[in-house]
Amino acid sequence: MNPNCDLICIGMALIDSIIRGFDPEPVSASGYRAVSGSLHVGGEAVNEAVTAAKLGVKTGILCALGPDEAGNLVEQTLAGNGVDISHIVRSGEHSTPVTTMFVRDDGSRKSITNEAHRWNFHPERDLTILEHAKGIILGSLFRAPFDDPDVIAAVLGEAKKRGITVFADTKLPNFRFLTLEDIRDCLPLIDYITPNEDEARYFTKKEDPGQMADVFLSYGVRNVIIKLGGKGCYFHNAEGAVTLPALDIHAVDATGAGDNFVAGFASEILRGSSDKDALRFANACGAICASEVGALTGVKSRMQVLELLRTLQ
Repeated sequence: MNPNCDLICIGMALIDSIIRGFDPEPVSASGYRAVSGSLHVGGEAVNEAVTAAKLGVKTGILCALGPDEAGNLVEQTLAGNGVDISHIVRSGEHSTPVTTMFVRDDGSRKSITNEAHRWNFHPERDLTILEHAKGIILGSLFRAPFDDPDVIAAVLGEAKKRGITVFADTKLPNFRFLTLEDIRDCLPLIDYITPNEDEARYFTKKEDPGQMADVFLSYGVRNVIIKLGGKGCYFHNAEGAVTLPALDIHAVDATGAGDNFVAGFASEILRGSSDKDALRFANACGAICASEVGALTGVKSRMQVLELLRTLQ
């Protein structure tokens, strides 16, 4: 175990089965065609941890895996990218989740989850991993393990007690449906919340990014980032608001682009960057990710991201 992890990512770990160019017209009674199919290690916590480690941050992960080959593949990928895996939970209670992703030509996608995705492994039982951390990313607020108000409160309470900066990425609920009101006591403990536009619309019932952010701020969240996909991102806190356009890239697969964005933003904040500079860096991470298939293939290093930003100045 690395006792000096600066960033801890907690949340979902899984395998993505990515199908590109699916043709809904059958070619036989039970057969369909697609342009390609591939397996990729993924899950919000995994994507964020691996990307942060590639960006030079000492990163650890707390996630749950089954006692199967899918779990072995996830562990190997994390360890191979320098992520501390000593706090991974391996249990026979459930298999490692596998998500089927249908990716369209423009990079947008639809996903299919299953019962393994609802496994709540109660990370509050093992929070010693936070002992030396400077930041923590909740990889999937509103999905397991953070679809339980008690778990959310325990993790965030421990983080705040230690003075750790909290970044909370959100997901649309898939099994247990919580609202902002259900976790209202936890929201003031979040330093940065990073929903995408669909998630923000769902939780706030608003259409305009500014109004969406106002709702989160009214619950006590300190900083709100609305990820707008191909339109960039919107940032709002008590001091004001700013919109950053997306980088002009050819999107191949948006899988994990938001996770790369969050990892890039968190890593730069922990380095001492301003919010605006961290947002520019995060935009570049998301763009690089979307330019290749899979969540972990695009971003290679911090130098790569900085070089892209330099070429665009």
